[in-house]
Amino acid sequence: MATGTSGNRLRRLAIPTLVVALITGTTGVAGTASAAPAGSPGSGAGYFTAGSDQKVTLTDGADRRPGGNRAATPKATGSGMYVVELAEDPLTTYAGGVSGLARTRPAVGNRLDVTSAPSQAYRRHLDAQRTAVTAAAGVTVNAVYTNAFNGFSAKLTAQQATTLRADKRVRAVTASRALGTPTPPPTATPPAATPPAAASGEGDKPAATGLAGRPAKPGPGTGAGMVIGVLDTGIWPESASFAKKMPAPATWRGTCQTGVAFVAEHCNGKIVGARYFADSWLADGGSVPDGEFLSPRDASGHGTHTASTAAGLPISNVTIDGRRFGPVSGVAPDAQIAVYKVLWGGMGYDADIIAGIDAAVADGVQVINFSIGSQLGDWEANTPIGIAFLNATLSGVFVAASAGNTGIVSGAISNAAPWVTTVGAAVTNLDEATIKLGDGTKLVGGSLDALPGGDALPMVFGDQAGSPDLGAVYCEPGSLDAAKIKGKVVACALSDTFASAAEVKEKGGAAMVLFDPVGNYRVNSIYNFPVVYLPTEKQAGTLFNYLMRHPTDAKASVRTGGDGSSVPGVPSVADFSSTGPDKVTLGVFKPDLVAPGSDIIAAVSPAGNFGRQYDAYSGTSMASPYVAGAAAILHATHPDWSPGRIASALRTTATDTVGTSSPLDQGSGFINLAGATDPGLVIEPTAAELVKFSETAEPDGKELNLPAISLREYDGTRPVTLTRTLTNVGTARETYRSSVSGLPGMKVTVSPASVTLAPGKSATVTITVRRGSAPWDRYVTGSITWHGRTHTARIPVAARPWGIAARPYADDGEEFARMTNGAFGQVQPGFTGPLAGRSTGYTPMQRESYSIPAGVYGGVFDPKASGVKKVDFTVPANTAGIIVEANTEDPNTNLDLYLYKGDTLIYSSDRYWTSAEQAYKFLPEPGRYTAYVFAQVPGGPVVDVDLGYAIVGRNAKYAGATLTLPSTAERNQGFNFTLKPKKPLAEGDFWAYTEYRTNGTVVPGNLVYTQQGSWQ
Repeated sequence: MATGTSGNRLRRLAIPTLVVALITGTTGVAGTASAAPAGSPGSGAGYFTAGSDQKVTLTDGADRRPGGNRAATPKATGSGMYVVELAEDPLTTYAGGVSGLARTRPAVGNRLDVTSAPSQAYRRHLDAQRTAVTAAAGVTVNAVYTNAFNGFSAKLTAQQATTLRADKRVRAVTASRALGTPTPPPTATPPAATPPAAASGEGDKPAATGLAGRPAKPGPGTGAGMVIGVLDTGIWPESASFAKKMPAPATWRGTCQTGVAFVAEHCNGKIVGARYFADSWLADGGSVPDGEFLSPRDASGHGTHTASTAAGLPISNVTIDGRRFGPVSGVAPDAQIAVYKVLWGGMGYDADIIAGIDAAVADGVQVINFSIGSQLGDWEANTPIGIAFLNATLSGVFVAASAGNTGIVSGAISNAAPWVTTVGAAVTNLDEATIKLGDGTKLVGGSLDALPGGDALPMVFGDQAGSPDLGAVYCEPGSLDAAKIKGKVVACALSDTFASAAEVKEKGGAAMVLFDPVGNYRVNSIYNFPVVYLPTEKQAGTLFNYLMRHPTDAKASVRTGGDGSSVPGVPSVADFSSTGPDKVTLGVFKPDLVAPGSDIIAAVSPAGNFGRQYDAYSGTSMASPYVAGAAAILHATHPDWSPGRIASALRTTATDTVGTSSPLDQGSGFINLAGATDPGLVIEPTAAELVKFSETAEPDGKELNLPAISLREYDGTRPVTLTRTLTNVGTARETYRSSVSGLPGMKVTVSPASVTLAPGKSATVTITVRRGSAPWDRYVTGSITWHGRTHTARIPVAARPWGIAARPYADDGEEFARMTNGAFGQVQPGFTGPLAGRSTGYTPMQRESYSIPAGVYGGVFDPKASGVKKVDFTVPANTAGIIVEANTEDPNTNLDLYLYKGDTLIYSSDRYWTSAEQAYKFLPEPGRYTAYVFAQVPGGPVVDVDLGYAIVGRNAKYAGATLTLPSTAERNQGFNFTLKPKKPLAEGDFWAYTEYRTNGTVVPGNLVYTQQGSWQ
């Protein structure tokens, strides 16, 4: 596999199901303590070669314990656990219409009262309808939903599922799916979870807990009177973050469900209620994992962390392993917490999650936090969980959810429903550390531990200080020789990081430096030992090759602090945070905003965190509860505000992050709670709009009155017209004037250009977006801002005109449709109209042969390392594409290919199964480019390499070729074309460029290749 941004061999994709992981290099550590001699590949697998066990390290509280049996998700048409949605509305949205049954849907600003006579009567009606439906299909119900979702879960045969789908009383039958905590915890296996000594809730108290490892600034209000429902892994009730007796709000109707190591006294008011949901998980063959509690008690720490981040009490000074980390607090410290445990060992069924949502709405929460998601994000709109959240929203409950931690690829957004506030993660603290190598090179990484500083110490690579067979390259337990590491800085490849740190500490090492041969996310943990983490592939290459050059005399100094180079600045979007676009719908913008989510210190479960009462986690799971706490404050400050108004206030007042202003990365920007308290204007969709979206098989979303504009894959030959309704929620009459920023090459008009609104009044503006000179198949981003005398409201805009191929990700992914064969090319146009085209004809690929002296067997790429061949290219202006290929005839050699422009990686190709590597760039910027061929696994002392390249001019005229294509194009209807040479070509490979025209508009086409003999 190749990528346009970073190395991406198979080992890079070691992501466990449903839990986005911090991805590490493969093992394959056999052979000797030093590099295998070039030319003798049989002596061992080398340092980092493909095909061996894949190491995976998690970096926050998803689960650190051995798991139990996990139930299997059924196929959509097979037997298994299903969620069945019935046709009638649940209590939250029933507006009347059934004879004799009054409306149960609460009026705007009011709460659902499940105890009222109309609610009880309508629930009896729903019960009767459900009984009739299940009896007709011969179904035994597992779980029942009536509040935020009308339906049930059940184990169904394929025939039963078919029967229910044919029943008009049934709206949808969906195979139940497993989800998990999508957060990037340090891998380890701590002692098995045990209940606290005092089951009454008076067990050992931690020294402190709270939010984000820094003094919290929750902004106006403290969330008093609000209840935040946390759907997660449970809670550790003895934590000091929750040690306060509080009366339940008058509207609270929940309960305290007892169970293993959880008694009624644990619901002390701060924890106002607690429940757990495992019926569907257990009924479908799942089991409670080892060390888990069949109760609301948290065994892993994830749920405790998110709950205390949202609403933990202020703590004057937290202490972790004897070190002070300062004061912390939840965002809304006076809000109360309702616990809904829906995950078991970090996993759970949507059927149980819906039961948790259903209960939360009935109990009377004002806010829900949902730090749960799917591997690689959502794949469809309007899922059962999404529908439950819609109905919760329509009944006045604000929902915050994590965007996911798959920053390695774009378009992997979880929880993308337009009524959910989807939160990405931001880095708000540098937490840097600097390593200075013996040759003077400085590497800036991260650390949350106390570091020695001072003069340089001897440094040794783990593989050279222990047994390779036992995993010394990763410093695995029992692998290192104490005599070889005592008093030294030990470099270890990333694996089980806590176990590695323990091994180095036990054997007398002075400090540990972690690196990942293929690069990884920037995430820190607290090891209670001097540990520095170098997250990038470039840093790994520099360190590794320094160690190879200095196997006996390497030195390093390790100190706290750095030069700020580890991130663009603060706040900046965390590299693990999932980025847009939303691949499910074209017109919905995700993420909505970003919030603190890196190195967040909050309360945890000692059972899953080495006995710690609080710890540092990173992930969008940590950012989401920050927004949930902020929403509680806004709800308390403005009790008449709807969830849509709260969401708008948070988004239109957000500020740009450092390093990017792209809404694909930051959404509307970094949360600004103080500004959100008084936003001036709000832009919120109506209930009717959201319901219509939810009932559409393939919804778009651009028509929704959302505080953002997403035009993914729009027809760039035609203008797009949208409307947005602005409402003044301020206290004074105010005139707002619109302005447009960014969006180069786009023509954007807002009519009327200014609006004057009295308090509570609304105005609708028409926004017209036209493509001018903006590039095709590329995003153009910017914003529209309404400026008033005392308020400003900004909405982000992202538009990508669809030229020749739709893409469900951003511009950083592989352009699979761009490269094609001239004998059978295919285009899927995004426009409709007459079609004409031209081509440059074919130009030959230039080829050179090189002999590269072998470097380290199974080494790590560095431009200055041995085993690397550097070749420079000059790319002129108006170039259609550059294509670079590398190959070798030696079957024992594995090559990697990197294409750089200056210090910026443009493309890498490092397929472990072949050495036929290719890198390319379509419509590249002019300038100097460098290709590096890296013999990652040399087959001998010298590696013979064939390097080919073609630089295809956009307006060049090469060997003539005939372009055959249809005379018209229709949007989303693929057509075939051929580009046939007019004369026989010489031996070798050839490349050409095609370009299309429709009604005078030029649309860039394909890079087309052919070979001698392809047309015979």
